Amino acid sequence: MIYFVTPTYPRPEQTPELIRQAHTLMHVPRIHWIVADDKYKCSRHVLGILRRSGLPYTHIASPKPNMKKVPEWLVPRGVSNRRAALDWIRQFVTEGVIYFGDDDNTVDLELFDEIRTTKGLSMFPVGLIKEYGVSSPVVRDGKVVGFFESWTYNRKFPVDMAGFALNVKSLNPTATMPYKVGFIENEFLKESGFDIENIEPLANNCTKVLVWHTKTEKNTPRILKGNLKAMANSRYQNLGKLLQELQKMDVLKVTPRNGTEAAVKLYHRDRKSFLFLADMV
Repeated sequence: MIYFVTPTYPRPEQTPELIRQAHTLMHVPRIHWIVADDKYKCSRHVLGILRRSGLPYTHIASPKPNMKKVPEWLVPRGVSNRRAALDWIRQFVTEGVIYFGDDDNTVDLELFDEIRTTKGLSMFPVGLIKEYGVSSPVVRDGKVVGFFESWTYNRKFPVDMAGFALNVKSLNPTATMPYKVGFIENEFLKESGFDIENIEPLANNCTKVLVWHTKTEKNTPRILKGNLKAMANSRYQNLGKLLQELQKMDVLKVTPRNGTEAAVKLYHRDRKSFLFLADMV
Protein backbone atom coordinates (compact mmCIF):
# COMPACT_ATOMS: atom_id res chain seq x y z
CA MET A 1 0.00 0.00 0.00
CA ILE A 2 1.20 3.51 -0.82
CA TYR A 3 0.20 6.25 1.62
CA PHE A 4 0.07 9.39 -0.51
CA VAL A 5 0.24 12.46 1.75
CA THR A 6 -1.12 15.71 0.35
CA PRO A 7 -1.05 18.98 2.33
CA THR A 8 -3.57 21.50 1.02
CA TYR A 9 -4.93 24.94 1.91
CA PRO A 10 -7.80 27.20 0.74
CA ARG A 11 -7.04 29.25 -2.38
CA PRO A 12 -8.54 29.70 -5.87
CA GLU A 13 -6.33 26.95 -7.34
CA GLN A 14 -7.09 24.35 -4.66
CA THR A 15 -10.09 22.71 -6.34
CA PRO A 16 -8.61 22.18 -9.84
CA GLU A 17 -5.32 20.96 -8.38
CA LEU A 18 -6.98 18.41 -6.09
CA ILE A 19 -9.22 17.22 -8.93
CA ARG A 20 -6.20 16.78 -11.19
CA GLN A 21 -4.38 14.84 -8.50
CA ALA A 22 -7.44 12.70 -7.76
CA HIS A 23 -7.70 11.72 -11.42
CA THR A 24 -4.06 10.58 -11.35
CA LEU A 25 -4.48 8.56 -8.16
CA MET A 26 -7.64 6.89 -9.49
CA HIS A 27 -5.39 4.95 -11.87
CA VAL A 28 -3.20 3.59 -9.07
CA PRO A 29 -3.98 0.32 -7.27
CA ARG A 30 -3.38 -0.14 -3.54
CA ILE A 31 -3.17 3.52 -2.61
CA HIS A 32 -4.53 5.44 0.39
CA TRP A 33 -4.85 9.21 0.00
CA ILE A 34 -4.18 11.26 3.14
CA VAL A 35 -5.29 14.85 2.61
CA ALA A 36 -4.32 17.22 5.43
CA ASP A 37 -6.35 20.43 5.33
CA ASP A 38 -4.86 23.71 6.60
CA LYS A 39 -8.08 24.57 8.45
CA TYR A 40 -9.47 24.19 11.95
CA LYS A 41 -12.30 22.16 10.48
CA CYS A 42 -12.14 19.85 7.47
CA SER A 43 -13.40 21.56 4.33
CA ARG A 44 -16.71 20.18 3.05
CA HIS A 45 -15.68 20.96 -0.47
CA VAL A 46 -12.39 19.04 -0.20
CA LEU A 47 -14.34 16.17 1.38
CA GLY A 48 -16.63 16.15 -1.65
CA ILE A 49 -13.64 15.72 -3.99
CA LEU A 50 -12.33 12.85 -1.87
CA ARG A 51 -15.69 11.05 -1.84
CA ARG A 52 -16.24 11.45 -5.57
CA SER A 53 -12.78 10.03 -6.31
CA GLY A 54 -13.78 6.63 -4.92
CA LEU A 55 -10.30 6.32 -3.38
CA PRO A 56 -9.62 5.10 0.16
CA TYR A 57 -8.85 8.34 2.01
CA THR A 58 -8.22 10.02 5.33
CA HIS A 59 -9.13 13.69 5.69
CA ILE A 60 -7.39 15.58 8.51
CA ALA A 61 -7.85 19.13 9.81
CA SER A 62 -4.31 20.40 10.42
CA PRO A 63 -4.09 24.21 10.72
CA LYS A 64 -0.67 25.80 10.86
CA PRO A 65 0.20 27.42 14.21
CA ASN A 66 -0.24 31.10 14.88
CA MET A 67 3.15 32.67 14.12
CA LYS A 68 2.29 36.39 13.99
CA LYS A 69 5.79 37.56 14.93
CA VAL A 70 7.35 35.66 12.02
CA PRO A 71 7.29 37.16 8.48
CA GLU A 72 4.86 35.33 6.19
CA TRP A 73 7.64 34.21 3.82
CA LEU A 74 9.39 32.46 6.75
CA VAL A 75 6.33 30.39 7.69
CA PRO A 76 6.56 27.21 5.61
CA ARG A 77 3.27 25.80 4.36
CA GLY A 78 2.49 22.13 4.72
CA VAL A 79 4.51 21.39 7.86
CA SER A 80 1.57 21.04 10.26
CA ASN A 81 -0.25 19.05 7.54
CA ARG A 82 2.56 16.54 7.07
CA ARG A 83 3.11 16.28 10.82
CA ALA A 84 -0.57 15.39 11.28
CA ALA A 85 -0.37 12.80 8.50
CA LEU A 86 2.74 11.21 10.05
CA ASP A 87 0.99 11.03 13.44
CA TRP A 88 -1.94 9.25 11.79
CA ILE A 89 0.37 6.80 10.00
CA ARG A 90 2.24 6.00 13.21
CA GLN A 91 -1.05 5.31 14.94
CA PHE A 92 -2.80 3.19 12.32
CA VAL A 93 -0.24 1.82 9.82
CA THR A 94 2.36 -0.90 10.25
CA GLU A 95 3.54 -1.50 6.68
CA GLY A 96 3.57 0.24 3.33
CA VAL A 97 5.32 3.15 1.62
CA ILE A 98 4.94 6.87 2.43
CA TYR A 99 5.13 9.50 -0.29
CA PHE A 100 4.60 13.26 0.10
CA GLY A 101 2.75 14.49 -2.97
CA ASP A 102 1.83 18.18 -2.94
CA ASP A 103 -1.37 19.18 -4.68
CA ASP A 104 0.57 21.22 -7.26
CA ASN A 105 2.73 18.28 -8.41
CA THR A 106 2.28 16.29 -11.62
CA VAL A 107 3.14 12.61 -11.18
CA ASP A 108 3.88 10.01 -13.86
CA LEU A 109 2.05 6.75 -13.12
CA GLU A 110 5.37 4.94 -13.50
CA LEU A 111 6.55 6.55 -10.26
CA PHE A 112 4.05 4.55 -8.20
CA ASP A 113 5.40 1.25 -9.54
CA GLU A 114 8.91 2.42 -8.66
CA ILE A 115 8.34 3.66 -5.09
CA ARG A 116 6.33 0.56 -4.21
CA THR A 117 9.67 -1.30 -4.05
CA THR A 118 11.14 1.04 -1.40
CA LYS A 119 12.77 -0.93 1.41
CA GLY A 120 14.05 2.03 3.43
CA LEU A 121 14.55 5.37 1.69
CA SER A 122 14.35 5.83 -2.08
CA MET A 123 15.10 8.96 -4.11
CA PHE A 124 14.58 10.19 -7.66
CA PRO A 125 14.68 13.43 -9.73
CA VAL A 126 12.04 16.16 -9.53
CA GLY A 127 11.54 18.43 -12.53
CA LEU A 128 10.97 22.20 -12.63
CA ILE A 129 12.89 22.93 -9.41
CA LYS A 130 14.50 26.35 -8.93
CA GLU A 131 17.42 27.64 -11.02
CA TYR A 132 18.68 24.27 -12.30
CA GLY A 133 15.28 23.14 -13.51
CA VAL A 134 15.72 19.81 -11.74
CA SER A 135 16.69 18.46 -8.33
CA SER A 136 18.27 15.00 -8.35
CA PRO A 137 20.60 12.60 -6.58
CA VAL A 138 23.83 11.89 -8.45
CA VAL A 139 24.41 8.17 -8.94
CA ARG A 140 27.64 6.28 -9.65
CA ASP A 141 27.80 2.49 -9.92
CA GLY A 142 24.26 2.22 -8.57
CA LYS A 143 25.00 4.27 -5.43
CA VAL A 144 24.03 7.84 -4.56
CA VAL A 145 27.24 9.87 -4.22
CA GLY A 146 25.91 13.43 -4.23
CA PHE A 147 23.12 15.79 -5.25
CA PHE A 148 22.45 18.08 -8.19
CA GLU A 149 20.48 20.89 -6.54
CA SER A 150 20.69 24.67 -6.93
CA TRP A 151 20.56 25.30 -3.18
CA THR A 152 22.59 22.88 -1.04
CA TYR A 153 23.55 25.22 1.82
CA ASN A 154 24.34 23.27 5.00
CA ARG A 155 22.00 20.43 4.03
CA LYS A 156 23.00 16.79 4.19
CA PHE A 157 19.97 15.90 2.07
CA PRO A 158 19.39 18.76 -0.43
CA VAL A 159 16.23 17.23 -1.93
CA ASP A 160 12.70 18.32 -2.75
CA MET A 161 9.75 16.93 -0.77
CA ALA A 162 8.51 15.16 -3.89
CA GLY A 163 11.89 13.50 -4.49
CA PHE A 164 11.83 10.69 -1.95
CA ALA A 165 9.71 7.88 -0.50
CA LEU A 166 10.21 5.85 2.64
CA ASN A 167 9.03 2.55 4.00
CA VAL A 168 6.69 2.77 6.99
CA LYS A 169 8.94 0.38 8.91
CA SER A 170 11.82 2.88 8.52
CA LEU A 171 9.78 5.74 10.00
CA ASN A 172 11.46 6.94 13.18
CA PRO A 173 8.87 7.20 16.01
CA THR A 174 10.03 10.70 16.92
CA ALA A 175 11.22 12.17 13.61
CA THR A 176 9.38 15.36 12.75
CA MET A 177 9.50 18.30 10.34
CA PRO A 178 10.64 21.74 11.51
CA TYR A 179 8.95 25.06 10.81
CA LYS A 180 12.08 26.20 9.00
CA VAL A 181 11.95 27.20 5.34
CA GLY A 182 14.36 25.20 3.19
CA PHE A 183 15.26 22.66 5.86
CA ILE A 184 12.06 20.62 6.24
CA GLU A 185 13.16 17.61 4.18
CA ASN A 186 16.74 17.69 5.44
CA GLU A 187 15.89 17.69 9.16
CA PHE A 188 13.19 15.05 8.77
CA LEU A 189 15.52 12.64 6.96
CA LYS A 190 18.37 13.31 9.40
CA GLU A 191 16.09 12.69 12.39
CA SER A 192 14.91 9.49 10.72
CA GLY A 193 18.49 8.23 10.91
CA PHE A 194 19.14 7.82 7.19
CA ASP A 195 22.61 7.99 5.63
CA ILE A 196 23.48 8.70 2.01
CA GLU A 197 24.81 5.13 1.71
CA ASN A 198 21.31 3.80 2.45
CA ILE A 199 19.53 5.66 -0.37
CA GLU A 200 17.90 3.50 -3.05
CA PRO A 201 18.12 5.37 -6.41
CA LEU A 202 15.03 4.90 -8.58
CA ALA A 203 13.92 6.18 -12.01
CA ASN A 204 16.60 4.25 -13.92
CA ASN A 205 19.42 5.33 -11.62
CA CYS A 206 17.98 8.85 -11.43
CA THR A 207 18.12 9.44 -15.18
CA LYS A 208 14.34 10.00 -15.65
CA VAL A 209 11.94 12.61 -14.29
CA LEU A 210 8.72 10.99 -13.05
CA VAL A 211 7.42 13.85 -10.93
CA TRP A 212 7.22 17.56 -11.72
CA HIS A 213 6.71 20.58 -9.51
CA THR A 214 4.16 22.21 -11.81
CA LYS A 215 3.15 25.27 -9.84
CA THR A 216 -0.17 26.65 -11.01
CA GLU A 217 -0.29 30.37 -11.69
CA LYS A 218 -1.49 32.17 -8.57
CA ASN A 219 -4.91 33.77 -8.72
CA THR A 220 -6.17 36.40 -6.30
CA PRO A 221 -9.76 35.66 -5.20
CA ARG A 222 -12.06 38.03 -7.08
CA ILE A 223 -14.48 40.22 -5.11
CA LEU A 224 -17.70 40.96 -6.96
CA LYS A 225 -20.42 43.37 -5.95
CA GLY A 226 -23.75 41.62 -5.75
CA ASN A 227 -26.42 40.08 -3.55
CA LEU A 228 -26.38 36.28 -3.60
CA LYS A 229 -29.37 35.97 -1.26
CA ALA A 230 -31.49 38.11 -3.55
CA MET A 231 -30.30 36.20 -6.62
CA ALA A 232 -31.37 32.92 -5.00
CA ASN A 233 -34.99 34.07 -5.27
CA SER A 234 -34.72 35.83 -8.61
CA ARG A 235 -35.02 34.74 -12.26
CA TYR A 236 -31.25 34.18 -12.27
CA GLN A 237 -31.05 31.39 -9.70
CA ASN A 238 -28.72 29.30 -11.86
CA LEU A 239 -26.09 32.05 -11.93
CA GLY A 240 -26.53 32.56 -8.20
CA LYS A 241 -25.91 28.86 -7.55
CA LEU A 242 -22.78 28.93 -9.72
CA LEU A 243 -21.36 31.93 -7.84
CA GLN A 244 -22.21 30.33 -4.48
CA GLU A 245 -20.31 27.19 -5.49
CA LEU A 246 -17.25 29.21 -6.58
CA GLN A 247 -17.38 31.17 -3.32
CA LYS A 248 -17.16 27.89 -1.39
CA MET A 249 -14.04 27.05 -3.41
CA ASP A 250 -12.37 30.39 -2.49
CA VAL A 251 -12.29 31.36 -6.18
CA LEU A 252 -14.34 34.51 -5.64
CA LYS A 253 -16.48 36.35 -3.10
CA VAL A 254 -19.76 38.14 -3.74
CA THR A 255 -20.65 40.95 -1.36
CA PRO A 256 -23.33 43.66 -1.56
CA ARG A 257 -21.01 46.32 -0.12
CA ASN A 258 -18.01 46.54 -2.44
CA GLY A 259 -16.14 44.83 -5.24
CA THR A 260 -16.01 44.78 -9.02
CA GLU A 261 -19.18 45.98 -10.74
CA ALA A 262 -19.84 42.73 -12.60
CA ALA A 263 -22.61 42.60 -15.18
CA VAL A 264 -24.49 40.03 -17.26
CA LYS A 265 -24.98 40.73 -20.94
CA LEU A 266 -28.62 40.02 -21.74
CA TYR A 267 -29.94 39.36 -25.24
CA HIS A 268 -33.37 40.34 -26.49
CA ARG A 269 -34.81 40.13 -29.97
CA ASP A 270 -34.30 43.74 -30.81
CA ARG A 271 -31.63 44.95 -28.41
CA LYS A 272 -28.82 44.05 -26.01
CA SER A 273 -28.61 45.21 -22.43
CA PHE A 274 -26.49 44.79 -19.31
CA LEU A 275 -27.73 43.87 -15.84
CA PHE A 276 -25.36 44.30 -12.93
CA LEU A 277 -25.13 41.61 -10.25
CA ALA A 278 -26.07 44.13 -7.59
CA ASP A 279 -29.41 44.63 -9.40
CA MET A 280 -30.26 40.97 -10.03
CA VAL A 281 -33.33 40.71 -7.82
